[in-house]
Amino acid sequence: MTEYGKPLGATETTIPGLVVFDLPVHGDARGWFKENWQREKMTALGLPDFGPVQNNISFNDAVGTTRGIHAEPWDKWVSVATGRIFGAWVDLREGPTFGAVFTTELDPSKAIFVPRGVGNSYQTLEPDTAYTYLVNDHWSPDAAYSFLNLADETAAIGWPIPLSDVEISAKDLAHPRMADVTPIPPKKILVVGANGQLGRALRAEYGDAPHVEYADRSTFDISSTDLATARRWRDYGTIINAAAHTRVDLAETPEGRKDAWAANVTGVATLARIAADNGITLVHVSSDYVFDGTLDRPYREDDPVCPLGVYGQTKAAGDAVVSTAPRHYIVRTSWVIGDGSNFVRTMASLAERGIEPRVVDDQIGRLTFTADIARGIRHLVEHAAPFGVYNLTGDGEPHSWADIARAVFALTGHDPERVTGVSTEEYFASATGPIAPRPRNSVLDLTKATTRNVPLGLVSGRLADYLAGA
Repeated sequence: MTEYGKPLGATETTIPGLVVFDLPVHGDARGWFKENWQREKMTALGLPDFGPVQNNISFNDAVGTTRGIHAEPWDKWVSVATGRIFGAWVDLREGPTFGAVFTTELDPSKAIFVPRGVGNSYQTLEPDTAYTYLVNDHWSPDAAYSFLNLADETAAIGWPIPLSDVEISAKDLAHPRMADVTPIPPKKILVVGANGQLGRALRAEYGDAPHVEYADRSTFDISSTDLATARRWRDYGTIINAAAHTRVDLAETPEGRKDAWAANVTGVATLARIAADNGITLVHVSSDYVFDGTLDRPYREDDPVCPLGVYGQTKAAGDAVVSTAPRHYIVRTSWVIGDGSNFVRTMASLAERGIEPRVVDDQIGRLTFTADIARGIRHLVEHAAPFGVYNLTGDGEPHSWADIARAVFALTGHDPERVTGVSTEEYFASATGPIAPRPRNSVLDLTKATTRNVPLGLVSGRLADYLAGA
């Protein structure tokens, strides 16, 4: 008997992500009405905003009709239109909860959210039962399913009507036991720009995890006109965009300006559109260059952008494009140091060769090591931090480039007084080509990241470790 008038509510189950919802049903002698799916109210209770794209209905004529345990590679919202069912759910995802079981009855006043990879099965308890399910992917013959036998001894599901007395298809009867089930892997992660310095750090962070793919320019052309159909994008959960045009001075030339806009804006727009269309989380790496550096305090995530040069303008435009994707992280960083040629390696080399450099002392910021950016990105994604912009740099006291150069000299056993501090204008006075304007204040406020427990490396310690391993 359907219970009328109970309030909308959500109840977690023993399977992570599997959530039972009580639905308000309003009825009288004429029948009943309910809001079967109400995005605003249900997401407010914690339901993932999973973006359904297809609605299916299963009608069951007889009591005892039993559907096999199928784990599909998409999320489902399952509810009853008429009748009553016994439902059994088995976690068939890779991980520590593989094999966990949950059962309950559903009638029109109850619904359940079934996350991707959780096997589901239903047994009808009343004649003429119909249940409906919303899914966030279109059915495809190429989709990878996993199945479990209804009579599996490990799951030991307590079917209210014995399986020997009910209608089951021959295909469902042939499904494997738990020991032979192929677990559903996590959704794929695609790292774009995998051969750059951040891309290499992401390779080190994620390693050879089978669900992580790495793509460079030779294998992933973001300017391709058929990119939207190049992959089965619904199998991907995250795209990490570590690709960018970062040659700030070259961006001030006619050819460099064209390349910077193509890589930092046009290509990013393609990724944002794919992410929005397929419910993918897009992680995009931004820069302190979106600010003009005139504030007398660290820049917060919500400060208005005001870029000085072409590179900063393209990064600001790319941020705006990424923000249109419903699921996005814009990771804003500064003074990046990673594998390959960079300021720290250059200063160490000059120190070793006995050269006394002139280094800018009126630009203030913090170094950020690519290993920390990669670790921070992984933390945001795996801990499902609220989407939006996050400043992610090294932690500790801000310094000038000259201060950092002196620290490099000292850490490598050389006299830091050999470094002479000069103004930006003095440093570039003899330059023969275009020079991009630099923000004088590149310090980013880290409050939001630390509140979310994003791991940030202390610059002084990271610099020492980096030089020890250089």
